[in-house]
Amino acid sequence: MATKEPADIAHAAVATGVKKAELRWDKTLVGSFLAGAYIAFGGLVAIAVSSGLDPKTWGSLPTLFTGAAFTLGLVLVLIAGSHLLTGNMLLVPIGAMQGRLGWGDVARNFTLVLIGNLIGAVFVAFFLAVQTGVIGHLGSDAGTSGAMTYDRLAAIAGAKALHETDWQIFLRAVGCNWLVCLAVWLSLAADSVSGKILAIFFPIMAFVAMGFDHVIANMFFLPAAIFAGVPGIGWDDTLRNWLFAFLGNLVGAVVFVATSYWYMYLREEPSKERPRELT
Repeated sequence: MATKEPADIAHAAVATGVKKAELRWDKTLVGSFLAGAYIAFGGLVAIAVSSGLDPKTWGSLPTLFTGAAFTLGLVLVLIAGSHLLTGNMLLVPIGAMQGRLGWGDVARNFTLVLIGNLIGAVFVAFFLAVQTGVIGHLGSDAGTSGAMTYDRLAAIAGAKALHETDWQIFLRAVGCNWLVCLAVWLSLAADSVSGKILAIFFPIMAFVAMGFDHVIANMFFLPAAIFAGVPGIGWDDTLRNWLFAFLGNLVGAVVFVATSYWYMYLREEPSKERPRELT
């Protein structure tokens, strides 16, 4: 299995970020919708496989199962091809740091991708999670699969919306996207599909198992909880979570991955190309 050295990964990250930032707006939106949906699929299957497991019997294993299943989302994003905001928080800024993009390009890309991710995640939450009955609703018959998935979703969403402080959400989001961007970074090292999947699996499993906050995943979990009628969770709680998760994810990506690896491998090799101006 061919692999790249860290310096080669850095150059590949810059090239990937430039390509993403220069993509036509409509293609960016379509790819972003797909990425939001893929992350939501990962969240939905994670709920399905971990529901009904009593922590008194299983201990912390349900969180491991949740993390392992959730890796489906980023596997689909990176291998099928789409645009995920949290990954772009690494790839596009590192292109700007290298002088290949302007910061206006970064803002434009983030805005388009955020919109597309949100629509994709909420679409799956409403139509494919709740309307299909895969996620049950308040009052579902005890012992049914719908009741078990409802209880699991309620536990996940309740913890994120009701029991984490703003500071905790921010810090958990920093840790989350540090690991997510490392998964993206490691996937760039591999040339085979199997190598990319292996690179993605462990960092993504780890952040989910530890209960960290991923802003796009939360665009699935929290609206799905609202649509399913989980008591106490409202759009004000949801927007608060999204805000601090976004900020933490941004810091985790830009500070701990993009800037760190740019400094180590690219700072001494400034690009001869001028940043492209937005038109």
